[in-house]
Amino acid sequence: MKLLITGACGFVGSSLIKAWSESGSRHQIIGLDNFIRPGSESNRETLKNLGVKLFHGDIRLASDFETLPEVDWVIDAAANPSVLAGIDGKTSSRQLIEHNLMGTLNLLEFCKIRQAGFVLPSTSRVYSIAPLAALPVKAQDLSFQLDESASLPIGASAKGIDESFSTAPPLSLYGASKFSSEVLALEYSQSFGFPVWIDRCGVMAGAGQFGHAEQGIFSYWIHSWREKRPLRYIGFGGKGFQVRDCLHPRDLAILLDKQMNSSTPGGQRIFNVSGGLPNSMSLAQLSDWCRNHFGQHEVAAEQHERPFDIPWLVLDSSLAQKTWNWKPSLAIEDILTEIADFAERNPHWSQTCQ
Repeated sequence: MKLLITGACGFVGSSLIKAWSESGSRHQIIGLDNFIRPGSESNRETLKNLGVKLFHGDIRLASDFETLPEVDWVIDAAANPSVLAGIDGKTSSRQLIEHNLMGTLNLLEFCKIRQAGFVLPSTSRVYSIAPLAALPVKAQDLSFQLDESASLPIGASAKGIDESFSTAPPLSLYGASKFSSEVLALEYSQSFGFPVWIDRCGVMAGAGQFGHAEQGIFSYWIHSWREKRPLRYIGFGGKGFQVRDCLHPRDLAILLDKQMNSSTPGGQRIFNVSGGLPNSMSLAQLSDWCRNHFGQHEVAAEQHERPFDIPWLVLDSSLAQKTWNWKPSLAIEDILTEIADFAERNPHWSQTCQ
């Protein structure tokens, strides 16, 4: 199968490629990357050695697609992944929309012309901020836990947030850009007859992830702790009880193979894809884990809360498990250990990726 992976030298794109190489997959992979993210250059030689043909290009520029070869599927792993993008002063709102929505439009036009399938790794942040922030939680074992005795909104259960949870705005500019991309992809699929799969992922985590909080809190926390860089618990009492789940891209690669080999013409096209409750952890619990591995490190506490911060977000991927006979194979302990081992081998990684 011939694949085009955008953001190929980013963490998710490069990890998918490495996973398929390690599994003995016969995919022929073409990579596209604009190399603007610190750290992406570090993956260039590795991917070339795996036989990936890399193109320097920007998904915001339609002309950069004109010389790309024919492919069977496009996997869009290029995006600005920060929920604060467009409002934090580091990226303009226009830049965010150009990357995440207009880039998707150019990819869909490419798929329309080439009749290639399209896979959009989306995000849990397409779910509505207000009902997420209002979820009833209780503090227990250094973390927030969902209070199952309280009334829960549609789409929330002990297993987490499922696909029926509200996607009504506000979502954040980032969440809105990804949700708009989802809608656009489904409309293109219906109008022009090529297959589309949308996978709403939890926090992606693993070795080699760039050292920025917006690209993955688990990796950022471990590298920062190991390098004795400043860390803060922000909001929610400054205790670090807020909870997220994590997923390794290797497990995503297994699901993508199933989806790209499916001949199902219709039906459900959107799936939550995550580590779920077993692979969830609070920042305070992650600090305990780091303390056991690297020794003591102080974490500052700030009471103020940022826009779009929420106390508990764990995805329920039961639908993906039922539909595809898929579930994550890598436990959170394995993922954290992999990141920690990488941090030991690369003691200045956070500085490399600045």
